Amino acid sequence: MTQPLPHPREAVGQRFDPALMRRARERSWAVLHAIRERMRPGIDEAQARAMAAEVFREHGVERLWHPPIVRIGPNTTRTFRQPSEPGVRLGERDIYFIDLGLVFDGHEGDVGDTFAVGEAPERQACAEAARALFDQVAAAWRTQGLSGQALYAYAGERAAALGWRLNHAIKGHRVGDFPHAVHKAGDLGTLASRPSDGLWILEIQIAHPTEAFGAFHEDLLAGPAAPI
Repeated sequence: MTQPLPHPREAVGQRFDPALMRRARERSWAVLHAIRERMRPGIDEAQARAMAAEVFREHGVERLWHPPIVRIGPNTTRTFRQPSEPGVRLGERDIYFIDLGLVFDGHEGDVGDTFAVGEAPERQACAEAARALFDQVAAAWRTQGLSGQALYAYAGERAAALGWRLNHAIKGHRVGDFPHAVHKAGDLGTLASRPSDGLWILEIQIAHPTEAFGAFHEDLLAGPAAPI
């Protein structure tokens, strides 16, 4: 029997390998945490990006598919395409996030996470809330088979229930064998069907309801790894 053609928005190249996608994801997380280990109060965003470039070389990053993003303090409410307020440095009690788009073995990893430094309970709670919200939305994808559109509607409901503002401009996106952009897949949040395993990045960005800080978390929507 002829296999059905994939949805055009989920097209991949001839080199695509789900195992290499998972490997790119794992290696990208390792790089992100290596950058986190070098973040210190007093660093600014430009210095953090320069430091990240050193980590990329040490970890054998093949190439970038988007520039590294480090947002500090009030800049954590900015979206990917919004420029940061210049001159912001990491404080003793502060918050920042890292957003990486890396390529390993011709496959794209895209990871992001938020961290608080010092005694900053509200900022720590914000970072934890972004992770918790990501986990809840990803669980809804696994168990309820929600479409991309429904996932972001659910994310908005859950963010409000947790007491945070969801940034509705952030809608997730495709990844794949580099460059995924040739497939023109659009945002996850506009996908009317259930997103397939290992092809879409779920992005969650929230902000404090009244204060000028927020948090970001993103990762690959993926089910359990296949047995070897």
